[in-house]
Amino acid sequence: MKVTFLGTGTSTGIPLIGSDHPVCQSSNEKDKRLRSSVLIQWDNYSYIIDTGPDFRQQMLRSKCNRIDGVLYTHEHSDHTSGIDDLRAFCFKQGEIPIYGHKRVIDNLFNRFEYIFNKEKKYAGAPKLKPIEITENKNFKISNLIITPISYLHAKLQVYGYRFNDFAYLTDMKTIEDVEINKLDNLKVLVLNCIKIEPHYSHLNLEEALKLIRLIKPKKTYLTHISHMLGFHEEVQNNLPEDVFLAFDGLEIEL
Repeated sequence: MKVTFLGTGTSTGIPLIGSDHPVCQSSNEKDKRLRSSVLIQWDNYSYIIDTGPDFRQQMLRSKCNRIDGVLYTHEHSDHTSGIDDLRAFCFKQGEIPIYGHKRVIDNLFNRFEYIFNKEKKYAGAPKLKPIEITENKNFKISNLIITPISYLHAKLQVYGYRFNDFAYLTDMKTIEDVEINKLDNLKVLVLNCIKIEPHYSHLNLEEALKLIRLIKPKKTYLTHISHMLGFHEEVQNNLPEDVFLAFDGLEIEL
């Protein structure tokens, strides 16, 4: 399995528009972050988690020319607003399945009526097949069984996903023990970490490291990062040896 980090930034991306913060002014490419998303590939399959506003740019940079499906974590725009750019893949492939909580699917129906409403569908819109995910129920994509992990982003329910020995959890603030138990024996965990100071809806660095110690994966990559976390190299030098800051374009093999 190959995982490509398409974007590792928080909802504003880095640099933040109009900011003179030192991290936003950094010349280090690892300090420049598009909105969070990953490409997961195995055998001949390619799946995306989330299509944020940078999705087109991310696809061009990754040179990905086929998508077998999209898994959505939640409905916030930094994770969904690039959905229209799936049409380029639909032109070549036809219908693409998208997976998410019923609430998320309903939200996409309302916001992107021209895609989903058969009576109002625009001829050039992407052809998408929504598939609802149920809590505590595994589901199959291609030849792989996926375990949904449910947690809270402030008060909003969000799904993370486990693919065999790999799990991707973003936009988390709190998680119940029953969901943590679904994350045992991971080789790689991807976990959100927005900044040093506490945040009302995201893990900060202290909280992320505490959760990592509970889950005990072999390696962890931090994502959904804001400029307030600090310079990539400085933060990395102070992390435990099995914890890494992800960066845009990073590829890992499992």
